[in-house]
Amino acid sequence: MSGPAAGSGERPRGGCLRAYPALPVWVVEDHQDVLPFIYRAIGSKHLPASNISFVHLDSHPDLLIPVNMPADTVFDKETLFSELSIENWIMPAVYAGHISQVVWLHPPWAQQISEGKHHFLIGKDISTTTIRVTGTDHYFLSDGLYVPADQLENQKSLNLHVILISPTEASNSEEENGEVASAKRLKLNTDDKASSAFASSSVAPGDLDHSTPSLKKKEVQNASAPNKAETLSECSASSSLSECPIRDVVKDVCQVLQKGDAYILDIDLDFFSVKNPFKEMYTQTEYELLQELYNFKKPHRNATEEGLLDCVENRVHQLEDLEAAFADLCDNDDEETVQKWASYPGMKPLVQLVHSLKTRMESPDYEMVHQAGLTCDYMELPHHVSTEEEIEGLIESIKVLLKDMPKPTLVTVARSSLDDYCPSEQVETIQEKVLNLLGSVYGTLDVHLDYASTASSL
Repeated sequence: MSGPAAGSGERPRGGCLRAYPALPVWVVEDHQDVLPFIYRAIGSKHLPASNISFVHLDSHPDLLIPVNMPADTVFDKETLFSELSIENWIMPAVYAGHISQVVWLHPPWAQQISEGKHHFLIGKDISTTTIRVTGTDHYFLSDGLYVPADQLENQKSLNLHVILISPTEASNSEEENGEVASAKRLKLNTDDKASSAFASSSVAPGDLDHSTPSLKKKEVQNASAPNKAETLSECSASSSLSECPIRDVVKDVCQVLQKGDAYILDIDLDFFSVKNPFKEMYTQTEYELLQELYNFKKPHRNATEEGLLDCVENRVHQLEDLEAAFADLCDNDDEETVQKWASYPGMKPLVQLVHSLKTRMESPDYEMVHQAGLTCDYMELPHHVSTEEEIEGLIESIKVLLKDMPKPTLVTVARSSLDDYCPSEQVETIQEKVLNLLGSVYGTLDVHLDYASTASSL
């Protein structure tokens, strides 16, 4: 069907969904705090209860799962909200049946999950009653989240699309804007649920190993047939991250959105500039010792189900030992305690780490040390403080993208500055640029600055 003029934002709605008079934009500090506003929109019938598409701009995937949370917690939303944190707030909404498609749009320095289309199941593990997945990315394996499909009940299907967004070169901006001005925005086609072929923009195959993880998020590579990442785009063989034009990304994203009944646009300001806060908390030597302690032993590329289960079992035991060790050190970090834990397999670096920490601080925060360790298991968290030119280039790319996409039902924005993922010295400037960008594309906005308890209209 033909779409309305770019920027008009009108589109047919499935069922009897209500329409907001102006596009709501919820701005929060910690990213998980957007979820209550999404649930509120579902409750008020502005969003459907299922088959929502989620377009997620972030330097981190945020696709982990609260490891020990009972799956049924998702049906008690107040308890659920209290259980979530910045790295694990999206997947419970997938398991609850609300979100069916996730598009992770990531900048060049955040390549935690391989480019392309990933299809897997999420459900309740019949043995532990926790939420688990059949996804075989290192992202899930390293957190011990994988189980075979026959071990899951109440299964939901997730289509995850990982697409690179590169900054638009200044010389290209005028040309791109000229193209967009006359473009028609594609409509969400709620009548056509056919699985149209998905093409992903992709880094060169050789670049996929240079990835990046997290407590705040993690990542990468599929093994069994149903979980294989598909990289079908002409850009897949590209040798440069900037060679896949934003215009191709528009087509890819719109194909995904055709499958859903509505979509949410979600933006973390650390998409534009990001720090790894743990790098500033610990010395280079301490960070390397953490990497050694928390190193994730990856399975073979073509691992069998048995091999994947062994990998996960070993990983779970490793993390349990590390958690217990640092909990013990919180109570008593004397030499006897340190040596006891250092005698465990793979724990020898603990001695040098604790000694180093104690020479720098009177009372090390060992719980924080453990959290830091969880982020450096098989790759580092992304760390790229962008120049003003890079930020402008990404803003320009997103503008081209949004002008050719349907209008979302609502927009959620996370500042991520208090925990220092988005540099505090840049967050206000980036937020202003993002809100101005949204206003230029969508017109009047209903902006709620929830971190400041104020609201305004732009």
